[in-house]
Amino acid sequence: MNNAPLTKLAIAITLALTLGLLGCGGTEDSTDVTDAASSTDSSTDSDSDDLGTGILHTAYYEFDQDNVNVVLSGTKVVIETTGLPNHTSPYWSSGHELHVEPTVTSYAQMAPGYIDDFVGTYTLTVDNNPTKATSSSATGLGAIGIAVSGAVIYNDEEGPGVPLDDAATSLDFNGAHTGPQSYHYHLEPISFSDDDSNLIGVIADGFFLYGRKCNSTGTYPTDLDESGGHTSTTQFAQDPEYHYHIQNELYLGSYYILFPGDYQGTASAIR
Repeated sequence: MNNAPLTKLAIAITLALTLGLLGCGGTEDSTDVTDAASSTDSSTDSDSDDLGTGILHTAYYEFDQDNVNVVLSGTKVVIETTGLPNHTSPYWSSGHELHVEPTVTSYAQMAPGYIDDFVGTYTLTVDNNPTKATSSSATGLGAIGIAVSGAVIYNDEEGPGVPLDDAATSLDFNGAHTGPQSYHYHLEPISFSDDDSNLIGVIADGFFLYGRKCNSTGTYPTDLDESGGHTSTTQFAQDPEYHYHIQNELYLGSYYILFPGDYQGTASAIR
């Protein structure tokens, strides 16, 4: 029996698979989460020793793929978002399919502008394997993180020297409102995290932010530092790694601020 045709076929398949993996002009150390999601093992195991060496942290696969594009380039992760959330809000214009009537706020109290008025993108570049800095640094006004929904995360201030209390009545049921540019969260976003350990997003220093509970114990962590961070396993990492939590401290009697602390890593600008 002549095996030459089978040998040639095997070589052709191997070549085709190799070209497909490399892509047209691509490189092996560049991974797009939207392309890799269908072929990546769906388990949530992640070996932190491999991070930064060509394996994208599995937490990034939780980000909404319609609004957020995540690309691993060497040891860096580039996150680009439309700034639009994937859930309902009264801040969508009245004709939008995700528009709902206000509940915890009112049309009279809402900030001006609609979610769909924003046209643009936000981009954040962080280390795929971030480390803590020698000293913490204060967050500033504007976006300090990108949420899994596609919208951005703000701190606990409304403006220069203006406490969030002054604008609390304008926040929707996700603790978010518009202005000065796009829709953004200040408080626990109950559309995708309501007193649980769900992933909220990534902060500008590259560390992930989770809900009020710790996945490793199923309860509220008691060892958080001043930024709401600690080191433990998560649903996306079998090896302990540093990450933040929404701190289980009531704000205005019934809300929880997303990130009232300082960066524990070296933050990059979100542009």
